[in-house]
Amino acid sequence: MASEDYTKAWKLARSAYRESVSRGEYPYLPALDEILQQVNVKTEQPLGLVTIQLDQIVGTKTAGRQNSFATNFMPLMPEKSEFARKWDNVLSYHMDQGIGDPIVAYEFMNRFYVLEGNKRVSVLKYMHADSIEGSVTRIIPYPEDTLENRIYYEFLDFYKESQINYIWFSQSGSFRKLSEALGKEPGEKWTDEDLENFKSLYTHFSALFEAKGGGELKATPGDALLFYISLYPYEDILQKTPAEMKADIDRIWEEVTLIGHDTTDKAVVLQPPQEQGGSIFSRFFSQTSSRQLKVAFIHDQKMDQSSWTYGHELGRMALDQVFGSRISTEAFFLQDETTDLQELLNEVIAAGNHLIFTTSQKFLAASLKAAIEHPQARILNCSVGQPYSAIRTYYGRLYEAKFLSGMIAGAMSENDKIAYIARYPIFGAAANINAFALGARMTNPRAQVYLYWNSLKDREPLQDLISREEISVISDNDMIRPASEERLFGLYMTRGGNLLKLAAPIWNWGRFYERIIRDFLQGNWDRSKDIKSKPAVNYWWGIGSGILDLISSQNLPHGIETLTQVMKQKISTEEYHPFAGEITIQGGLTKGEKGKVLTPEEIITQDYLVRSVIGFLPAADQLEPDVEELVRMQANLTPAATKIEPDSVTAES
Repeated sequence: MASEDYTKAWKLARSAYRESVSRGEYPYLPALDEILQQVNVKTEQPLGLVTIQLDQIVGTKTAGRQNSFATNFMPLMPEKSEFARKWDNVLSYHMDQGIGDPIVAYEFMNRFYVLEGNKRVSVLKYMHADSIEGSVTRIIPYPEDTLENRIYYEFLDFYKESQINYIWFSQSGSFRKLSEALGKEPGEKWTDEDLENFKSLYTHFSALFEAKGGGELKATPGDALLFYISLYPYEDILQKTPAEMKADIDRIWEEVTLIGHDTTDKAVVLQPPQEQGGSIFSRFFSQTSSRQLKVAFIHDQKMDQSSWTYGHELGRMALDQVFGSRISTEAFFLQDETTDLQELLNEVIAAGNHLIFTTSQKFLAASLKAAIEHPQARILNCSVGQPYSAIRTYYGRLYEAKFLSGMIAGAMSENDKIAYIARYPIFGAAANINAFALGARMTNPRAQVYLYWNSLKDREPLQDLISREEISVISDNDMIRPASEERLFGLYMTRGGNLLKLAAPIWNWGRFYERIIRDFLQGNWDRSKDIKSKPAVNYWWGIGSGILDLISSQNLPHGIETLTQVMKQKISTEEYHPFAGEITIQGGLTKGEKGKVLTPEEIITQDYLVRSVIGFLPAADQLEPDVEELVRMQANLTPAATKIEPDSVTAES
């Protein structure tokens, strides 16, 4: 007769079996041999003796024993069977001496399948043990363009450095981000102390994650831990008590629940919300009230150092004219590298500011951390593609103006060659380049766009490219620094030694700030129908909102100017979209579908270039140190799996 423990394990197996059947799923353990029939195996690699977390053991190597266990590895064989007696013997041995004999297993895609030792695994899972030793052979598939395969190959590189197999992520690039967050250089081996510290942290964090209900989320414990480390210094986290860590997890939990979800499209607000009636806020901040709405702006550089700051400051100063004494605004600037942004944010919040605008993508992490730690604070960061619930983000659909600029460039080019100067390979940058190239092809089917990154470590002089290719039409930085003597910006061309300005995108941040503040005063901050159903809010307004525009020069021929205005109107009213239909990209592949428009997420996260672009999207390590640091910092906070990061600093200088 089977023991009481076997009966309990058998009941757990039957319960798991019934649940699998009710969901229409296979009720037994998967067999690796059957899985591999559908896989193109590249090689097998013996790993020797490996510590395997029991929750990573998911099946058997062969089909011979898979029907003996339910999906939770509990035994399904009858209580009076020989199998039940042997299972009880293994349990008794474990209770008396502990199971020390390693199993024999195969690893495939960081999941383990048992060849010898299925009962040992079953008993240890029943006893809620954490791990078991195993002699492991790794089976490596050929690379494929799938998310799971990409993550696995990133894991293989990470494993070479750390020998860690217990952490996993749902998003590409996360293993690299983790190493960088822990201060590890590519290829740097982990020390015993590194491994001990991280294992202790991961064990405590994952336990808190599961206790909080993490098992019901799409995010893995690794996803959540990486997000946690992106907000708080790793060395500080190592010193935290379990109680302090639990309090941190409680604060960031709402953000963690969004990880792994397709929230970008759901978060985007494409048009200014419709104005609604007033409420308690409009009464609280009424014309007759002595209370003022306090609004703070935090900038990276001063106005005379940055055209980006200058534009936002013009928007701030316009608010005083619009709202008068109903609001008070104040600007703060990071004076030098010693200024602590986190402390500044805390001071601004403590001063009672009702709305805080942080105008640089560089401030995203600090803004998010401040908002999480001060839930009453309403913080907006100037970036796009970052769906967080604690803060709101805002930007403009710059690609619309770039498309119009490209149309002008294509029409004005005398030899079909155009130069496009880009700054950072970040979210939205590829969309801006592609829209420009598509616009150029609309007016000149032979147009080619030569892409020049002015932040590359090793780059040829721009003038060499222009001279070699005999380029006369150039799309340069969108704005100039107010104190700069250099007057080249926007779209221009050289003709007979003369410089002709053609067009330039312009930002009207005052329009945006006015609308956000007006909505807040009227009590529409949370209850607008455009806002209340969204898990996060990312304002991403276009030319039709007035937040940005393309101004044309008097140097343009009348026909080109007329066509540009017609297309601007069609884009503003959504009669035309630059990313509609099929788009041929470098390599001959296509994106999009006939009769359809790319979604906001597909536009924001473009990591490819259209066929008419001569150039490439650089990796972070190809960039100048200050830019490389910025791109990597942004990548560590990016929820989406993509090669490039959000474009909030395209015009910053």
